[in-house]
Formats: sequence, C-alpha cells, structure tokens
Amino acid sequence: MAIQKPSIPKGTRDFSPAEMMRRTYIFDSIKEVFRTFGYAPLETPAMENLSSLMGKYGEEGDKLLFKVLNSGDFAAKVAPEELANFTALAAKICEKGLRYDLTVPFARYVVQHQNEISFPFKRYQVQPVWRADRPQKGRYREFYQCDVDVIGSRSLMNEVELIRIVERVFRKLGIRVVLKMNNRKILYGIAETIGYADKMIDITVAIDKLEKIGLDAVNAELIERGIDAESVARLRPILELEGDNMSKLSKLEEVIGESETGRKGIEEMRTIFGYAEALGVALDIELDLSLARGLNYYTGAIFEVKALDYAIGSICGGGRYDDLTGIFGLSGMSGVGISFGADRIYDVMCGLELFPADTMVTTKVLFVNLGEAEQLASMRAVDTLRAAGISAEVYPDSAKMKKQMEYANRRGIPYVVIIGSDELAEGAATLKDMQRGEQVKVAIVDLVQHIK
Repeated sequence: MAIQKPSIPKGTRDFSPAEMMRRTYIFDSIKEVFRTFGYAPLETPAMENLSSLMGKYGEEGDKLLFKVLNSGDFAAKVAPEELANFTALAAKICEKGLRYDLTVPFARYVVQHQNEISFPFKRYQVQPVWRADRPQKGRYREFYQCDVDVIGSRSLMNEVELIRIVERVFRKLGIRVVLKMNNRKILYGIAETIGYADKMIDITVAIDKLEKIGLDAVNAELIERGIDAESVARLRPILELEGDNMSKLSKLEEVIGESETGRKGIEEMRTIFGYAEALGVALDIELDLSLARGLNYYTGAIFEVKALDYAIGSICGGGRYDDLTGIFGLSGMSGVGISFGADRIYDVMCGLELFPADTMVTTKVLFVNLGEAEQLASMRAVDTLRAAGISAEVYPDSAKMKKQMEYANRRGIPYVVIIGSDELAEGAATLKDMQRGEQVKVAIVDLVQHIK
C-alpha cells in the first residue's frame, strides 16, 4: 500500500499545544466579559437542517454553505433527468449543512425552546462555523466565532451594552480598535431616496465591498445590478460624507429626510451615539455609511470592528434583527448581537505580540527523576503541589540530568525540583528558578509556600 502524505483541507488549520493555550486565553477573556454582562452559555449542533440555513445569508452567502450528503445510498431516489440540474440534485441528496454562523441556529433554538426561555434571553456561544470561501490571509473555511446576543427586546440599550462589551473585550486583550456602525434603515432610506427601494439588497451587497474594491468598482457593480448612472451619481456624495458622527447624521437627514424609514434609522443612531458619549465609552466609534453587512436578516444598527495597528479584515461584527425567528414561526421577536472572530483576533495578537508570557506555561514545576526511591518521593510531593493548585509533573524516565533540564527549558517550565539521595535523607528538595538560574534547598513540606 502506497504511503499517503498527511494533509488537511485548504482553509483549515491544526493548532499546536502552544497555539491552543493562546486561543484558550482569548476564549476565556471573552467569556469572562460576556458573563459579567449577564449572558449565559449555549451550544448548538455543528449541522443544521439545510432548510434552516438556506435563504438567510443572501444569494452569495448561500453559495458558501457546506452541504452534507445524506447517509446511506444518497442517490437512490434521484431521477436521471435530475442529474443535470445541480440545484435540484443538491436538494435531493443533501438535507443537512454545516452551520454558516451562530445566529441562525440561535434563532432556531429560541423558537424550539420558547416555552422554556425567560425573555429577554441573553446568551453567548463559542463554537466553530464553516464557509466554503476562498482561503486567504485572515479568511478560513473553518473558524471560531464568539457570539453574544439578546433576543426579546427592542430597547436600544442593548446596542449600547454591545458597544461596551466590545470596549471591554478589546481593552482586556490589548488591541486598539475602531468600531464602525451604520443602520439598515438608513440604507433603506438611501435606496428609497435614489428611487430604488426595491433594489436595496443589490445596493447593500455592492456598497459593502467599497473598502475592498474601491468606489469606481462599486459604481460599476451597481450599474450591472440595474441602477441607472444618474442614481449611482446621487449615491456617491452620501458615501463620501465627512465630519463627526452627529454632523454626518445631520447632513444625511437633509438628503434622505423624506424617507420615514431613513429618519427612523437616523434617530436610532443619534440615541445610540448619545448614550455612548454620556457613559464615557472609551472607544473610537465611526458612522460608516458604506457599511452594509450583506446578511439579509439585519434590520437596524449594524457593527463592524477593525484593528488599528494590524492589517486584517474585520475582527468583530453584528447587528439588530427584528424578525429572524419569524422564519421558524415566531414573529416579532427582535434581537441584536455581535460576533467576535477568534481566529482573526488570534492573528492580530500574534502579529502585535500581545499574549502574556504565562499563557505559554502549562506546567509550573518539573520534578527531576533520579531513580526509583527519589521518583516515589517526587510523586508524593507533586500530589501536594497539585492539591494547592500548582501545575506540576515528574519526568517519566530516570534519564540524564542534562536531558531533563533541556526538556524543562524547551517546555518553558519556570521551576525544577531536584530530590536526590542527599535531599531524600534530609526530607528536603532543591528548588531551581530556571529563568534566574538560582537555586535553594527547602524542606519538601515547604515547597508549596516557596513556589507560591
């Protein structure tokens, strides 16, 4: 049998123990902030029924869904004429798909368990999602999202709370960011003002690419999508509005003020920005009228966070959705949420060297193995340290001292304990600080106190 070269699918990654310790630091930091704001944990399956996922992410999002073949003889009920129609074929042989995000599964969960939930319902969820995207720097096919949502309340206080969560998380992680915001009602007002309310989705999909492809390319795409050149020209000054957030809203009101929906969006943003200022939020917040977030279920405020000191795409995003649960039979259940992209946050923190040194340490103390009697004494001492909450291990083999010390250095273990025949006779141990190169002899019963 030929030897197969080991590999993993494109767009996925292995994570070494060192990388996992750093990722765990990110997850724990984010979860801690979520919990302080009163959110409870939730998990949903990796797979959802494909009917639950399709049509929720826009035309382009649907193309990125990973579909799962039905088990068994999946092609048994496929007629020969259906083989030529890929869409019909996929519907026949794939009834499930890997989740694209955590928000739609959350909405499905809320509807299924509505009688068990106290509303407003605040949950956080940290799990992987999958997208059949083209892999590139900062973009993966499998990646983790850290979502926080509140559903069952239309209060704009929830948006303000999410802003404060963003502020707290990135301050905790040491990343300087800018929070960009917009409102889908404002986008509808813009589309209505230029005479294309029925093409709002086409307009938002195009302008959401502004930063990636530039204004000229966006204008060309708008024309391709059926927007006439005169209306495209009317859109340009709106996307180029300058000034602080409140002045942008005032100028925008002059342009789209005749749109009732647009005015409502402007008023919502004034309220949110006003609360953020009154509460002294120490975060750079920018009204970005090109921000659209292509997901069809957003209906109000939308968020996107970018790192200021590292070139990468958005590392956090979300928004308000007024009727996402309606597709599952529970209408009028408004919610708002935001998702932190753990993988991109990891890349930013690595690039800026923001991880604390102690995140790399799994074992704090290594006991050298010098023989059977010494090994037994070391194992007893290790139990004492572990009971005191100190991570410790005994080197498993009675190897040369140099080899064991090199092992401690490679692992970054800060302390080494040596219990040799002399120490054993005295009930003592030699404690070595690997960073300073200093060592001291202490009673075995005092090891915990010295190490702590």
